[in-house]
Amino acid sequence: MTAATGAAAKAEPSVAAAISVRDLTVRFDTDAGSITALDRIGFEVPEGGFVTMLGPSGCGKSTLLRAIADLVPAGGGVIGVFGRTPEQARRARDFAFVFQDATLLPWRSAIDNVRLPLEVGRQSGVVGQHAEPEALLALVGLEGREDALPHELSGGMRQRVSIARALVHRPRVLLMDEPFGALDEITRDKLNEELLRIWRETGATIMFVTHSVPEAAFLGRKCLVLSAQPGRVRDYVDIDFAEPRALAMRDTLEFVQVTAHLRSLLEEAR
Repeated sequence: MTAATGAAAKAEPSVAAAISVRDLTVRFDTDAGSITALDRIGFEVPEGGFVTMLGPSGCGKSTLLRAIADLVPAGGGVIGVFGRTPEQARRARDFAFVFQDATLLPWRSAIDNVRLPLEVGRQSGVVGQHAEPEALLALVGLEGREDALPHELSGGMRQRVSIARALVHRPRVLLMDEPFGALDEITRDKLNEELLRIWRETGATIMFVTHSVPEAAFLGRKCLVLSAQPGRVRDYVDIDFAEPRALAMRDTLEFVQVTAHLRSLLEEAR
């Protein structure tokens, strides 16, 4: 395991990287004055990479994802998504977002929830390649449940539908904000394994926010650790385990050492 830290100097986005962040600052205006949420953040995510993100509550993890997704304006610095600006990448549908809540429309079946972005895309004039919704439901393990309504599905199944919906436009980047945080441990473990399988099969680049150190270590090939108030890069850790990864590896000494290192970084980041 190796580590590299620090915010990079302002520069143009790296075309070679899937995501390139340089000297990013995000501020919010409140009644009490201006608050700096992120301060001079810098890192890169390689194409096809899987980066997890840890940090104390309120350190700006979700804000960082939203800035990459063009949902929050940057107060300074440069963000590149395959060499494009976040706005250009959004318009090209280079990325998709998966939230903690599945946010399914309750009156639509699983398959119709997955189809929803295609309908919205047609209305807004967006045309491009897309995956077949039926194939995506099979990919996330829900073949045979196409006609089920959200209330007929478990929490884990609803999140599978939300992941399938996110993949329908074949995004090159998948941004995931604590998607399994509200699930029980057994379901969460199962979806961790499923997500790694989906990642390998789709080749998407993934950024994944979590508060779980074991989840961050198990999923991530790199882990971005942010410090709090304002959010800064505390460390950017390479996580090298034998592939393919399986849940049993969490009982190994190597895994325990990695999680202990991440926890120590989190303690220093508070």
